[in-house]
Amino acid sequence: MAVNWQTNLIAQVLNLPGKSVGSTLQLLEEGATVPFIARYRKEATGSLDEVQIADIQRQAKRLEEIEKRKETILNAMEEQGALTPELRRRIENSYDPTELEDIYLPFKKKRKTRATVAKEKGLEPLAELLLKQENVPLEKLTKPYLNEAVPNIAEALQGARDIIAEQISEDEATRQKMRQLFKRQALIHAKVARGKEEAGAKYRDYFEYEESLDKCPSHRLLAIRRGEEEGFLRVSIEPDEESATGLLERQYIKNNSPAALQVKEAAVDAYKRLLGPSIETEFRNSSKEKADLEAIRVFATNLRQLLLGAPLGAKRVMGIDPGFRTGCKIVCLDENGDLIGKSTIYPHPPQSDTWMAAKTVVELADQYQIEAIAIGNGTAGRETMSFCKGLTFGRKPQIFLVNEAGASVYSASDIAREEFPQEDVTVRGAISIGRRLVDPLAELVKIDPKSIGVGQYQHDVHQGMLKEQLDEVVVSCVNSVGINLNTASAHLLTYVSGLGPVLARNIVQYRTENGAFPSREALKQVARMGSKSFEQSAGFLRIRQGNNPLDNTAVHPERYPLVEKMAADLGCTITELIQRADLRKNIRLQQYVSAEVGLPTLNDILKELEKPGLDPRGEARAFEFAPLHSIDDVRPGMVLPGIVNNITNFGAFVDIGIKEGGMVHVSQMANRFIRNPAEVVQLHQEVMVKVLEVDLQRKRIQLSMKEAL
Repeated sequence: MAVNWQTNLIAQVLNLPGKSVGSTLQLLEEGATVPFIARYRKEATGSLDEVQIADIQRQAKRLEEIEKRKETILNAMEEQGALTPELRRRIENSYDPTELEDIYLPFKKKRKTRATVAKEKGLEPLAELLLKQENVPLEKLTKPYLNEAVPNIAEALQGARDIIAEQISEDEATRQKMRQLFKRQALIHAKVARGKEEAGAKYRDYFEYEESLDKCPSHRLLAIRRGEEEGFLRVSIEPDEESATGLLERQYIKNNSPAALQVKEAAVDAYKRLLGPSIETEFRNSSKEKADLEAIRVFATNLRQLLLGAPLGAKRVMGIDPGFRTGCKIVCLDENGDLIGKSTIYPHPPQSDTWMAAKTVVELADQYQIEAIAIGNGTAGRETMSFCKGLTFGRKPQIFLVNEAGASVYSASDIAREEFPQEDVTVRGAISIGRRLVDPLAELVKIDPKSIGVGQYQHDVHQGMLKEQLDEVVVSCVNSVGINLNTASAHLLTYVSGLGPVLARNIVQYRTENGAFPSREALKQVARMGSKSFEQSAGFLRIRQGNNPLDNTAVHPERYPLVEKMAADLGCTITELIQRADLRKNIRLQQYVSAEVGLPTLNDILKELEKPGLDPRGEARAFEFAPLHSIDDVRPGMVLPGIVNNITNFGAFVDIGIKEGGMVHVSQMANRFIRNPAEVVQLHQEVMVKVLEVDLQRKRIQLSMKEAL
């Protein structure tokens, strides 16, 4: 990796200091991960955060792809003998993919076109004569080019126009001017496909639709594109045709000669047949990419908030996967999330065996000393919640309604089969619900993020870009929280900085064969755990009640000697240093600054000593909904408590305790202009909402937050 030339370009694109970019590129080249660099190499990067470091990584990858493309273009043009010193210089100095393709376009090998056919007939000189637009009769211009292949004037002129049209469409300056016109004036048009009015009714809003492409929000553009993909809409992106052809006429028409009229006809053809469709395709792609990025950003933000939801912690939990006809599957889990009991109850119709169901739940809760009950929020979830709240327990457990989106996906997955090979999918689903309450992050990483239910058009966006962004979010969340080395599943360990599937499995195997890890240092005994992997991963792995109290902090083992020196200078042990704030106040950080360690790292160390083992996510707590049973109980004017369970560009969806969630449009979030709903709400946020409208037929509820203030 040629760091120097990349550094300047990336620093300029991202508006970051060149030194920080250069150091980051060097660390990435050496095999450091984004979380490790952000957390433990702040002095080298100037304290760049994970987002900035990931952006640098993406830009470096993009530049490498451009370099490969340049090499392909140079080789192709050299083989044709078309590579002049000037063209080579322009290609080598360009890092704009569009500019590169424009330079290469006239030389690009193409299938047979109308222009190539005309050239084969010897009409290229005629095209050049027409472009001069001299006031000469067309009969005189065309006569030398008439032959068996070109029998008359009309065919000669048609061939010459085809050549001119292709030249216009491939001219670099012309293409750039047309892009500017599209950027200023392009409209997105949508209309219903013939005969699809009834089948495509859900796209009725777009049956006759027109909007400036530049102002079309991402969710609307993706909806229109989906309608087009499904065959219900016909969509075009273009400026006013007269403006486009007028642009070409101003550039290419010199006078009113007969030849000029031929060039004008060729220019109109160039736009309609070649240039217009080509630039439209570019804008289709670029607008789709922009919409994808925005939708993915919303999805990534929601996913981060979901993964970092407050855990209940290591407690005994009963997980219930509710159902009517098939009953409610019950599992009991110990403090480590291991299955210790299971049953099925039928408290709801058609069986309605409430007495036996109540007896079973209470006995299981007593037998396994259950501290909390997690109930899935799907079918029969609200009814099961009411049922459990009405029971009399010896020791009353907390009762939670848990989002079960994706539980069925997990229960049928290879991961679930590996974890619980003897259990059926219904039991695995209940286990997943229970474990989500204990630790949302540890459980949700096992499920494809697209199935968790917090996305917007996640199946319509570029799947490669979506996966890359969501994987980054999962890795970031896992490493920001820190993972218990002695309880984490192999799948969860996979996301830890410096580890992967092989090392994760080896860690679990070592733990199974040798018992709990007594220290981070013991990690080095794991098969294939090299020094680099240990360096990258150790700081993100925690050991509770281990030999060294620093093993339960984010202090990296490479800095243990530094903390030991701090304790020695104060005449105390590390344990005392952690326990006593008065001792920590006497630490003078400046005296520990060195060439390798600066104040950013020292401040991080001090913060970790103040809160060893503290989960940054807080602790889950139960929430009380209003006593509603169905949408029939909801009336306009009601003010209700709710929980935000999804956020989009146009608003937020709120769970108000019934099957149907309500929607708060962005205009109803606050008594001020809101550009982005994330300015006001977060996933899992508790809010008060006022019911504005209830549509029983479409099962939709319109809510307002500002009216509830």
